[in-house]
Amino acid sequence: MTGVPAGEGTAPEGPVVAIPVYAGVSELELGIMMTVCRLCGGEGRVRTVSRSRASLVTAGGLVSTPHVLYAALPEPAALLIPGGPGAAKAARDPLLREFLAGHAALPTGASGTGLLLCGAAGTLSGRGVGGPADLADTLWGYGPADVHPGEVVTDGLLTTAPSGLPALHAALAVAAHLWGEAAAQEAATRLGHA
Repeated sequence: MTGVPAGEGTAPEGPVVAIPVYAGVSELELGIMMTVCRLCGGEGRVRTVSRSRASLVTAGGLVSTPHVLYAALPEPAALLIPGGPGAAKAARDPLLREFLAGHAALPTGASGTGLLLCGAAGTLSGRGVGGPADLADTLWGYGPADVHPGEVVTDGLLTTAPSGLPALHAALAVAAHLWGEAAAQEAATRLGHA
Protein backbone atom coordinates (compact mmCIF):
# COMPACT_ATOMS: atom_id res chain seq x y z
CA MET A 1 0.00 0.00 0.00
CA THR A 2 1.37 3.40 -0.91
CA GLY A 3 0.30 6.64 0.67
CA VAL A 4 0.86 10.25 -0.09
CA PRO A 5 3.27 11.79 2.40
CA ALA A 6 1.84 14.68 4.39
CA GLY A 7 2.59 17.94 2.64
CA GLU A 8 2.54 16.37 -0.83
CA GLY A 9 -1.06 16.54 -1.90
CA THR A 10 -2.85 16.12 1.40
CA ALA A 11 -3.77 18.73 3.96
CA PRO A 12 -2.83 17.67 7.47
CA GLU A 13 -5.47 17.78 10.17
CA GLY A 14 -4.93 20.43 12.81
CA PRO A 15 -2.89 23.61 12.84
CA VAL A 16 0.22 23.88 10.67
CA VAL A 17 3.25 25.95 11.62
CA ALA A 18 5.21 27.37 8.69
CA ILE A 19 8.96 27.83 8.98
CA PRO A 20 10.55 29.80 6.13
CA VAL A 21 13.96 28.39 5.24
CA TYR A 22 16.78 29.78 3.12
CA ALA A 23 20.41 29.09 2.28
CA GLY A 24 22.44 29.66 5.43
CA VAL A 25 19.62 29.04 7.91
CA SER A 26 20.77 27.97 11.38
CA GLU A 27 20.14 24.26 11.71
CA LEU A 28 20.20 24.64 15.50
CA GLU A 29 17.36 27.17 15.54
CA LEU A 30 15.47 25.33 12.79
CA GLY A 31 15.84 22.02 14.63
CA ILE A 32 14.65 23.49 17.93
CA MET A 33 11.57 24.98 16.28
CA MET A 34 10.67 21.80 14.41
CA THR A 35 11.17 19.65 17.51
CA VAL A 36 8.89 21.80 19.66
CA CYS A 37 6.14 21.66 17.02
CA ARG A 38 6.43 17.90 16.71
CA LEU A 39 6.41 17.38 20.48
CA CYS A 40 3.34 19.59 20.94
CA GLY A 41 1.31 18.89 17.83
CA GLY A 42 2.59 15.58 16.54
CA GLU A 43 3.93 14.65 13.13
CA GLY A 44 2.81 16.76 10.21
CA ARG A 45 2.29 19.95 12.23
CA VAL A 46 5.28 21.80 10.79
CA ARG A 47 6.24 22.65 7.22
CA THR A 48 9.45 24.23 6.03
CA VAL A 49 8.62 26.56 3.19
CA SER A 50 10.61 28.35 0.51
CA ARG A 51 10.30 29.81 -2.97
CA SER A 52 11.69 26.55 -4.41
CA ARG A 53 11.85 22.89 -3.47
CA ALA A 54 15.52 22.88 -4.44
CA SER A 55 17.82 21.66 -1.69
CA LEU A 56 19.66 24.34 0.23
CA VAL A 57 22.76 24.35 2.38
CA THR A 58 22.33 25.35 6.03
CA ALA A 59 24.77 27.41 8.08
CA GLY A 60 26.61 24.28 9.24
CA GLY A 61 26.81 22.71 5.80
CA LEU A 62 23.88 20.29 6.06
CA VAL A 63 21.69 19.92 2.99
CA SER A 64 17.95 20.40 3.51
CA THR A 65 14.99 20.31 1.15
CA PRO A 66 11.97 22.48 2.00
CA HIS A 67 8.67 20.64 2.44
CA VAL A 68 6.59 22.96 0.24
CA LEU A 69 6.55 26.10 -1.87
CA TYR A 70 4.83 29.21 -0.52
CA ALA A 71 1.96 28.69 -2.99
CA ALA A 72 1.44 25.04 -1.95
CA LEU A 73 1.49 25.62 1.82
CA PRO A 74 -1.77 24.86 3.66
CA GLU A 75 -2.95 28.02 5.43
CA PRO A 76 -0.64 28.23 8.44
CA ALA A 77 -1.84 28.86 11.97
CA ALA A 78 1.54 30.27 13.09
CA LEU A 79 5.04 31.14 11.90
CA LEU A 80 8.48 30.36 13.29
CA ILE A 81 11.41 32.22 11.77
CA PRO A 82 14.92 30.93 12.49
CA GLY A 83 18.01 33.03 11.98
CA GLY A 84 21.31 32.17 10.39
CA PRO A 85 24.07 33.84 8.41
CA GLY A 86 21.94 33.75 5.26
CA ALA A 87 19.11 35.84 6.77
CA ALA A 88 20.34 39.22 5.54
CA LYS A 89 20.31 37.98 1.94
CA ALA A 90 16.99 36.16 2.41
CA ALA A 91 15.44 39.40 3.75
CA ARG A 92 15.81 40.87 0.26
CA ASP A 93 13.55 38.16 -1.26
CA PRO A 94 10.26 39.90 -2.20
CA LEU A 95 8.31 36.62 -2.10
CA LEU A 96 9.46 35.92 1.46
CA ARG A 97 8.70 39.49 2.57
CA GLU A 98 5.21 39.26 1.03
CA PHE A 99 4.61 35.90 2.74
CA LEU A 100 5.61 37.23 6.17
CA ALA A 101 3.67 40.48 5.77
CA GLY A 102 0.58 38.55 4.66
CA HIS A 103 0.67 36.45 7.83
CA ALA A 104 1.66 39.16 10.31
CA ALA A 105 -1.47 38.60 12.44
CA LEU A 106 -0.51 34.99 13.26
CA PRO A 107 1.34 33.87 16.38
CA THR A 108 4.98 34.28 15.37
CA GLY A 109 8.30 33.40 16.93
CA ALA A 110 11.57 34.72 15.51
CA SER A 111 15.10 34.20 16.72
CA GLY A 112 18.50 35.66 15.98
CA THR A 113 18.96 37.13 12.55
CA GLY A 114 15.49 35.82 11.67
CA LEU A 115 14.38 39.20 13.04
CA LEU A 116 15.89 40.75 9.90
CA LEU A 117 13.26 38.88 7.89
CA CYS A 118 10.49 40.26 10.10
CA GLY A 119 11.95 43.75 9.88
CA ALA A 120 12.16 43.66 6.09
CA ALA A 121 8.52 42.53 5.97
CA GLY A 122 7.47 45.44 8.20
CA THR A 123 6.21 43.25 11.05
CA LEU A 124 8.43 44.76 13.78
CA SER A 125 7.07 48.28 13.40
CA GLY A 126 5.61 49.60 16.66
CA ARG A 127 6.43 46.41 18.55
CA GLY A 128 8.68 45.67 21.49
CA VAL A 129 11.37 43.26 20.33
CA GLY A 130 14.21 41.26 21.82
CA GLY A 131 17.01 39.64 19.88
CA PRO A 132 20.76 39.50 19.51
CA ALA A 133 22.65 42.34 21.19
CA ASP A 134 24.79 42.85 18.09
CA LEU A 135 21.67 43.57 15.99
CA ALA A 136 20.17 46.21 18.28
CA ASP A 137 21.10 49.19 16.07
CA THR A 138 19.88 47.41 12.96
CA LEU A 139 16.58 46.47 14.62
CA TRP A 140 15.92 50.11 15.53
CA GLY A 141 15.93 50.82 11.79
CA TYR A 142 12.73 48.76 11.41
CA GLY A 143 10.68 51.11 13.60
CA PRO A 144 10.01 49.02 16.72
CA ALA A 145 8.54 50.65 19.84
CA ASP A 146 11.45 49.31 21.91
CA VAL A 147 14.46 47.02 21.54
CA HIS A 148 15.70 44.79 24.38
CA PRO A 149 19.13 43.46 23.29
CA GLY A 150 19.94 39.96 24.48
CA GLU A 151 16.42 39.31 25.81
CA VAL A 152 13.38 37.25 24.87
CA VAL A 153 10.40 39.59 24.41
CA THR A 154 6.75 38.83 23.77
CA ASP A 155 4.60 41.61 22.35
CA GLY A 156 1.10 40.36 21.61
CA LEU A 157 1.44 37.33 19.32
CA LEU A 158 5.08 38.07 18.43
CA THR A 159 7.91 36.53 20.46
CA THR A 160 11.48 37.49 19.56
CA ALA A 161 14.64 35.93 20.95
CA PRO A 162 18.42 36.03 20.64
CA SER A 163 20.28 33.54 18.44
CA GLY A 164 20.86 29.87 19.24
CA LEU A 165 19.23 28.11 22.18
CA PRO A 166 16.89 31.03 23.05
CA ALA A 167 14.99 30.07 19.87
CA LEU A 168 13.37 27.53 22.21
CA HIS A 169 11.50 30.36 23.96
CA ALA A 170 10.11 31.66 20.67
CA ALA A 171 9.01 28.16 19.66
CA LEU A 172 7.42 27.44 23.03
CA ALA A 173 5.48 30.72 22.93
CA VAL A 174 4.00 29.81 19.54
CA ALA A 175 3.28 26.26 20.72
CA ALA A 176 1.43 27.62 23.77
CA HIS A 177 -0.81 29.69 21.46
CA LEU A 178 -1.64 26.71 19.25
CA TRP A 179 -1.68 23.72 21.58
CA GLY A 180 -1.97 25.28 25.04
CA GLU A 181 0.35 26.06 27.92
CA ALA A 182 0.30 22.46 29.20
CA ALA A 183 1.57 21.08 25.87
CA ALA A 184 4.29 23.74 25.69
CA GLN A 185 5.37 23.02 29.27
CA GLU A 186 5.48 19.29 28.60
CA ALA A 187 7.65 19.90 25.51
CA ALA A 188 9.96 22.13 27.55
CA THR A 189 10.26 19.43 30.22
CA ARG A 190 10.98 16.74 27.64
CA LEU A 191 13.72 18.96 26.21
CA GLY A 192 15.22 19.44 29.68
CA HIS A 193 14.20 23.09 29.99
CA ALA A 194 12.67 24.15 33.30
